[in-house]
Amino acid sequence: MRAGFFTAQKLDSPIHNLSGFTKLICFLILTGAVMYSYDLRVILCVMVFSFIILKISKIKFSQIKLMVIYVVVFLAVNAILTFLFSPGYGTEVYGTRHIWLKLFGRYDITAETVFFIVTKFMKYSSVIPLGMIFLLTTDPSELASSLNAVGVHYKIAFSFSLTLRYFPDIQRDYRDISQAQQARGLEMSRKAKMWDRFKRALAILLPLILSTLDRIETITNAMDLRGFGKHKKRTWYSRKKMTKGDYIALAVSIVILAATLSVAFFINRGRFYNPFI
Repeated sequence: MRAGFFTAQKLDSPIHNLSGFTKLICFLILTGAVMYSYDLRVILCVMVFSFIILKISKIKFSQIKLMVIYVVVFLAVNAILTFLFSPGYGTEVYGTRHIWLKLFGRYDITAETVFFIVTKFMKYSSVIPLGMIFLLTTDPSELASSLNAVGVHYKIAFSFSLTLRYFPDIQRDYRDISQAQQARGLEMSRKAKMWDRFKRALAILLPLILSTLDRIETITNAMDLRGFGKHKKRTWYSRKKMTKGDYIALAVSIVILAATLSVAFFINRGRFYNPFI
């Protein structure tokens, strides 16, 4: 069966062999570093690093194709809205104004605004591979056990695990309902018009919500029958111990964060890199 987008696969790679806790902490550290900095040089370095890790983790493009399309569309819309609502924001940030193209009114295309939008675009783009790596290489149960091992209450850890497991379930249900609709004669492939496909996709939401509520009730009853939450502690079948690779990954992430902060505080004297001065 074809793996869903949010389905973690058990492959033999250095990234898959890391503990879930390590991958979570590294994801948070690297994401925090990128979100803090508006230095395009730093962001590009993190992006290159994240794509290298994506390659090492053996994640296929077919698994992330749909997400990549959604992200590109979202970032393009975000860039357009940024210019429409604040065409002079780049001038406010960098303190200079170099006009590339005069349009009308206050809508002038300036080098500062273009540079800011490109920086913002690359900032969000560099985070996406990190999120994909985390989702597609982390077994939910192993991650929950790792969180519990460092002090997170097992109820919270288990809830987080169920959330990650739920994404592929929703995707599978959507695909099953879609195929059932097509078997009844509703065309939802690329042969149909875009607007018709959109309306028929919306029609799937109601049965999808109903099946979701039914699954929630089933899981809740099963957990109650097994006495979940009765004891203060619990054991885990899939707990991983920290290895040398985990410590190396954490060290690399901390070094990247330290380098990002150093550039911001000692070189740029702030979060923004200003090439116009």
